[in-house]
Amino acid sequence: MPKRHGLFPDAGRQIRKDAGTCGMLKPPRMKNDCFALPPGVDWTPVDDALQRLRKAVRLSVDSEVLPVEEAHGRLLAEPVRARRANPPGANSAVDGYGFSHSATGAGDQLMPLVDGRAAAGCPFLGHVPEGHAIRILTGALLPSGVNTVVLEEDCSTDGASIAFEGPVKLGANTRLEGEDVNEGELALPAGTRLGPPELALLVATGVTDVRVHRKLKVAVLSTGSEIALVGAASGPARTYDANRPMLLSLVRDWMLEPVDLGLVPDDRDALRSRLDAGAENADVILTSGGASAGDEDHVSALLAESGSLGDWRIALKPGRPLALGVWRGVPVFGLPGNPVAALVCTLIFARPAMGVLGGEGWREPLGFNVPAAFEKSKKAGRREYLRARMNADGAAEAFMSEGSGRISGLAWAGGLVEIGDGAREIRRGDPVRFIPYGSFR
Repeated sequence: MPKRHGLFPDAGRQIRKDAGTCGMLKPPRMKNDCFALPPGVDWTPVDDALQRLRKAVRLSVDSEVLPVEEAHGRLLAEPVRARRANPPGANSAVDGYGFSHSATGAGDQLMPLVDGRAAAGCPFLGHVPEGHAIRILTGALLPSGVNTVVLEEDCSTDGASIAFEGPVKLGANTRLEGEDVNEGELALPAGTRLGPPELALLVATGVTDVRVHRKLKVAVLSTGSEIALVGAASGPARTYDANRPMLLSLVRDWMLEPVDLGLVPDDRDALRSRLDAGAENADVILTSGGASAGDEDHVSALLAESGSLGDWRIALKPGRPLALGVWRGVPVFGLPGNPVAALVCTLIFARPAMGVLGGEGWREPLGFNVPAAFEKSKKAGRREYLRARMNADGAAEAFMSEGSGRISGLAWAGGLVEIGDGAREIRRGDPVRFIPYGSFR
């Protein structure tokens, strides 16, 4: 059963509160007017489009409880608190000898050893008298009477006593109970994506199961009679469908669930049927092609018929024709047909929106100011994204062409250089903002 979308500010909190007791509770649908342009607006600046998009989208998936070992890649639906301290007890950080710090001072120190030793998993159950020391190994609980450890390499011993040079710092080479995380403390906040480090922290703090969001289902559809499936007999008038494999791969890379809607020609009824299938089986739909205002741009035409067509003229390059809409309660991103523009629009617009829809929250991609290894004269009016990569000198190189059909530039690049809406003259060495592809994950 598909999960719908809505514009209610409390939708996410309601799901987290009730999902465990009311399995039939579903997020509400999105409204058709959520992407509507204000009257008289033709061109929409990127920041304005992002702001309106952020206000429109809401959590769209419910939650479930999974064992920690099965939760890799999932998003936490609620905060998780530590069920035990990490470390669970004060212990030694090294192999060496433990004692009470109050019995030590400056200069040469000599201490008799007590019988026995403390090892990881095999604690010493007795008490170490003040002025005595005990053999202790890494990870062993500190015995009663011990609060400081000296490294084995800093000691000499005859088996009955140890000698070392003081002073030694109080608490040296020890780990305190809960110095990482105390029992009851917040281990991870809601919205955290669980990867190997996060899973390690949860297990270390005694967490056995977690409430996570269901994976966001993202449907991908290519449109256009000029598009052919790879491997099909095709003349120069037809282009192989590169967008759909690219977008499906992105969805997998973002640990979301892809739904392949295939390829449809420029046929409005066929497109309508495929959008219906997407609305039944996914939480968000990505289409490529047909997003402008021409005779064969059926995506924007159908969204307009539904009363939900929003921005299809965004002031950015590449990617001007971007249709935002809602089909049967499911948000639709009508991407440009050119692969470069389709990827840029997906990264800049669809990615942060899908973060909100899937329970991760709105994420701004992390960019870095680096020197430019190129020159460019840019006019005012549109934000531009250049395919770029870092060179060995720590500067950003730009791809030789800005053409939206040059797919080789996507493979050549390691990210995008973002150039603001205003006019700019960029010379070599000038600072530019480089956003690695990895920042969108």
